[in-house]
Amino acid sequence: MTTKNQTVTSVSWITDFKEITKMRLALSVVFSSLAGYLLGAETIEVKTLVLLTFGGYFMVGASNAFNQIIEKDLDALMDRTKNRPVPAGRMSVTTAFIIASVFTLLGIIILYIINPQTAMFGAISIFLYTCVYTPLKTKTPLSVFVGAIPGAIPFMLGWVAATDDFGIEPGTLFAIQFFWQFPHFWAIGWFLFEDYKKGGFFMLPTGKQDKATAVQTIMYTVWTLLVSLIPAFGITGRLYLTPISAIVVGLLGIGMLYYAIQLYKKMTVQAAKQLMLASVSYITLLQIVYVLDKFIR
Repeated sequence: MTTKNQTVTSVSWITDFKEITKMRLALSVVFSSLAGYLLGAETIEVKTLVLLTFGGYFMVGASNAFNQIIEKDLDALMDRTKNRPVPAGRMSVTTAFIIASVFTLLGIIILYIINPQTAMFGAISIFLYTCVYTPLKTKTPLSVFVGAIPGAIPFMLGWVAATDDFGIEPGTLFAIQFFWQFPHFWAIGWFLFEDYKKGGFFMLPTGKQDKATAVQTIMYTVWTLLVSLIPAFGITGRLYLTPISAIVVGLLGIGMLYYAIQLYKKMTVQAAKQLMLASVSYITLLQIVYVLDKFIR
């Protein structure tokens, strides 16, 4: 019986650990960082890939753990978050804080081993997400703008890890993921509107599920597509996209734009969910296309 209880406890702790660090989100961020590294690297170093993987995960895990500590009382009010480890009482604030602090130190140290600039951007990301974005979520819809900055860092972080340089190339990667954040999070803010309202979060640009929000979603989707195609014009240094790959990226962008327009037409939760899924598919496939384009051409 003791062994069975210990097993259940271990499984529960692992589940809570995955939840406090938001493992799925963290892994998607690591994927972006690795894509950026592959784009920037002239020769691929396995050691750097491993360091970037762990450093990136620790960086995101720390941000998410701090976030859940700060928002524990608000998380308890929302159906989506009330079962998280801290608001549900399965994990103490002290334990969560220790995890967040250790992850912060490990993340910055590991990224510093790669190069100082990578560690600097990682530290900036944790600071902005925890100390600026999180408090602003209950104050103003501009929190999405602030949150888009740390959210856009991972793609460019990989390039900086590969080159120890910040220039037009990582700047472009940053811009792509920065503009993408808006339709993505506004779609989430739309279909979780009622739940967010329980916690007092302002996620939509107008604060409402209205036509103005839908129009802005379309506008930022267009900006995302246009910025994603800039490398095809040969003005972004070593970051280049061949015409065939540019066409693929363009088609992916048109697909995402279609769902943004559908949100404007239908104004439904279902349309918002479809746009969210389309946005995730877009950024993932875009990064794959960019990497394949580099190694195939």
